[in-house]
Amino acid sequence: MGRRVAFNLRENVGFALDAMRTQKLRTFLTLLGVMAGVATVIMMVSFVVGFNNRITAAFTSFGTHLVQFQKWEPRFGGPDQIPEEQRNRRDLTIEDAEAIRRLSRYVGAVSPERYLFGGAVVKAGREEANQPVVFGAAHEYPQANSHFVEDGRFIGEPDVRHAAAVAVIGGDVVDALFPHRDPIDQEITVAGRAYRVIGVFERKGSFLGGSQDNQVAIPISAFDEQFPQVKNGGGDTIHIATVPRRPEDFDALIEEGTAILRARRGLRPGQDNDFALFTSVGNLQNFQQITGGVAAAMLVIAGIALLVGGVGVMNIMLVNVTQRTREIGIRKALGATRRDIAVQFLLEAVTLTGVGGALGIAFGLGVALLARVAFEFEAAAPAWSIGLGFGVSTAVGIAFGLWPALKAARQDPIEALRYE
Repeated sequence: MGRRVAFNLRENVGFALDAMRTQKLRTFLTLLGVMAGVATVIMMVSFVVGFNNRITAAFTSFGTHLVQFQKWEPRFGGPDQIPEEQRNRRDLTIEDAEAIRRLSRYVGAVSPERYLFGGAVVKAGREEANQPVVFGAAHEYPQANSHFVEDGRFIGEPDVRHAAAVAVIGGDVVDALFPHRDPIDQEITVAGRAYRVIGVFERKGSFLGGSQDNQVAIPISAFDEQFPQVKNGGGDTIHIATVPRRPEDFDALIEEGTAILRARRGLRPGQDNDFALFTSVGNLQNFQQITGGVAAAMLVIAGIALLVGGVGVMNIMLVNVTQRTREIGIRKALGATRRDIAVQFLLEAVTLTGVGGALGIAFGLGVALLARVAFEFEAAAPAWSIGLGFGVSTAVGIAFGLWPALKAARQDPIEALRYE
């Protein structure tokens, strides 16, 4: 029994492949929809998985338990896109950071930070860095941001107390200013003021198109002396980065830190927070929602392509049934059952869409590979996506091949034999 089933399977698949070879152009046009749909599925999965992996790695580089309080909500487009209501909020202060450090039972590290994005020329002799981000930080910055030094040391409490002229620089700044020598104990100038390099950050790569290695950190007290316009300019003046003592205290730290700031700012119960909260986990979820929406849109496009392809498969199978009516009559006269005829034509439809699915998978994987090679985008097609591609193409074959198969099985053998 098993041998007979295997033989019939091979025979029917062989019939289908012979028919495809005989009518190459019609077969190719029929398969275009299936190919496009399956290729879209593979490309969508590859790009979404690759993008999610990159975003996950980038947010993880900040620390999976980072809790950062700041003046306004993080957003694309820069300060010009900030709503007026958020612009008018009161600034967070270093005293707020100290209150969290003093009052919170769950905080492990607190790092007040101010940032100057561009506008500060950083030089060493005649060499100039490529517009690095200059920021002021305190001694707990590495622990709060999971950003440690790989050479030298970071800013200490005495450096902050005395506004010491010391700096920690990123790898891109090292490459620009000290390509052939050790930067430790060398002098750099930040907007004309001299600083001694005491440490070099570990490399963290790029994030959303910007390098995390193109940075210069100085004591926040020295930053406030040199750039008072950042502190007093009414912008997003300070970020308070925190991490919990233990990973399981993450939610408790958010709740407690929020309560401390609300109390200090005199907010009544029921009033909205007049400050923003940034967490790696929360922003990662936001990005995944965006990629999920993109994936859903691409799935709709893939579904339309597969529907068009399925209609084409049904059409070609109905034509085959009409053209092979006499063959059906002969097979029935020789003892073939309705089930045998239905299975034969259904297998032909599945074979047709299976070939289209295989070509679509190959095309989708090729595009993903091209993206990796040409654009250094880590598109990743997991094994399950290939199985999904074959599954989708098989389902299309069954769904749109069933009606032609049933029509062939219902042919009256006497009428079929008379068919010319």
